[in-house]
Amino acid sequence: MTHPNQETTNHHSCRNNHFCHQNNHITHPTSTTPTPTTSGQQQHHKCLPKRIILVRHGESQGNLDTAAYTTTPDYKIPLTPAGLAQARLAGTRLHRIISATSKNWYVYFYVSPYERTRSTLREIGKSFARERIIGVREECRIREQDFGNFQVEERMKVIKETRERFGRFFYRFPDGESAADVFDRVSSFLESLWRDIDMNRLNHDPNNELNLIIISHGLTSRVFLMKWFKWTVEQFERLNNPQNCSVRVMELGPGGEYSLAINHTEEELLEFGLSPEMIADQKWRVNANKGDWNERCPWYLDAFFDHLGDSDKDSDDKVDESSSIC
Repeated sequence: MTHPNQETTNHHSCRNNHFCHQNNHITHPTSTTPTPTTSGQQQHHKCLPKRIILVRHGESQGNLDTAAYTTTPDYKIPLTPAGLAQARLAGTRLHRIISATSKNWYVYFYVSPYERTRSTLREIGKSFARERIIGVREECRIREQDFGNFQVEERMKVIKETRERFGRFFYRFPDGESAADVFDRVSSFLESLWRDIDMNRLNHDPNNELNLIIISHGLTSRVFLMKWFKWTVEQFERLNNPQNCSVRVMELGPGGEYSLAINHTEEELLEFGLSPEMIADQKWRVNANKGDWNERCPWYLDAFFDHLGDSDKDSDDKVDESSSIC
C-alpha cells in the first residue's frame, strides 16, 4: 500500500520506480550537505536532472508602468533596459551555480512564448557556450496567467482589489484565468516534462549533469513549486512573488528527492514565503530517499483532521465519546 503522498504516475514526485538517478552519495541523518559514497556503493541508473531552475523574466515595461497593458498585448510587452541587464546578470549567476559541482554539465531551456521571457532567455544565453546547451523548447503551458485582453487600468485596479478579498488562487479574471487554471496547465506540463526525460527526448548523456532552466513568470513559478511539493492552497497564498530575474533552484539530493534547501538559505526560503514547517520539509528532502514519506509533514495528513488516533482502538474511543454527546 502506498502512502497518500506517493504517486503512481510519471511526474514530479520522482517516486515511481521508472525514474531513477545515479546515486553517487549516501545520506547523513544530521547533515544537509550530500556526502559522497564509495564507488562500490554507487548505483548506476538513468540520471534525473541535477537541477531544475525556475527563473522569472527581467523587468518588463509592464512592471515599470501598468499603462503599457492598455495599448500592448500582454505577450508583446518587452523588457526594459534594466530588465535586459538583470537577465545578463542572471545568466552569470546560473553559470556559476551549475558549473560549481561538475565539469561535465549541460543545460536545456524551457521558455514561455512571451516577448519578455524570450528576451530574458537571449540575455541569459550569453553566459553559456553553444556546446553546453542541449536545446531550447518554447512551452505555452508555462506562459503568464491570462488577465484578459487589453487591460483598462482603472478597471484592473478594482479587479485586483477584488481578487485580494476573494483569494488569489481561485479568483478568475474576467475573460482570463485563475491561478487554479494555471495549476492545471502546469500539471500537464510536468507530465510532459517527465516523459521527455524518460524517453530521453532531451538527448542527455547520463554520465553528465543535466540542468533544466525554466524561464517563466512569477505566478507560474509559484504554481510550479506548489504542484511539485504538494503544497496546499493556503500555503500557496502565503508565497511571495519572485523578483525580476530571481531564481529558485531545486537540486537533486543523494536519495532522489529535490529540495530548495540545498542552494537556498533558510533566510532566503523565508523571503520566498515558506513557513517554518515548509522549510523543515525542504531540509528533510535534502537527504530523503526516493519514496520516503515525511511523517512530520502536517499537510500530508494531520492538517486535514482534528485528531487521528494512533490505533483503531483510539479511533473507536473517539467515536464513542462523540456519539454520547447530545
